[in-house]
Amino acid sequence: MAAIAMRFETDRLFVRRFAAGEADLFYRINGDPEVVKHIRPAKTREDSDAFFTENLAMYQDGSVIGRHGIFIKSTGDFAGTFSLLYLSGEVDIHIGYALVPGAWGRGFATEVTRRGITHFFDKADKETLYAITSATNVTSQKVLLKAGMQPSGQITEHAQVLERFSVSREQVQRATGVSTAY
Repeated sequence: MAAIAMRFETDRLFVRRFAAGEADLFYRINGDPEVVKHIRPAKTREDSDAFFTENLAMYQDGSVIGRHGIFIKSTGDFAGTFSLLYLSGEVDIHIGYALVPGAWGRGFATEVTRRGITHFFDKADKETLYAITSATNVTSQKVLLKAGMQPSGQITEHAQVLERFSVSREQVQRATGVSTAY
């Protein structure tokens, strides 16, 4: 596995790869039915540990792909996970996040998503970034809109119809006035 690497930071948060000994943090997200209710069924500890091992194997030098830990700068506390993953196949990439309940309602989701979008366009040779959410997850839909993403139809994954959002490199450049160069 590659060394632990910070991916990016915001005013209040930093996002980095998980370390091999952090399966407990990963389980705090993936084993909590309330946290993952719009993502997937909660995992048992054994299944979460296996999922964690799969996640660590995704880390490749120079790649944006993977699930990363979100930590609060001022305390070092674990706040959740941030991900950039393939949507279907290995072409389109989607952004995602999940926060522990203690981090809910503090604006962290919007903050990490906004910065995650610019990070993606700085590091990836793609022109569009996607996000998906269940139709019932109105809170995440609001986060995606605040972060600059726009509704772009629906897709079906694992027999579930999901709302799709997207943002282009050009839209980010217009909104920020900053060139996102790969």
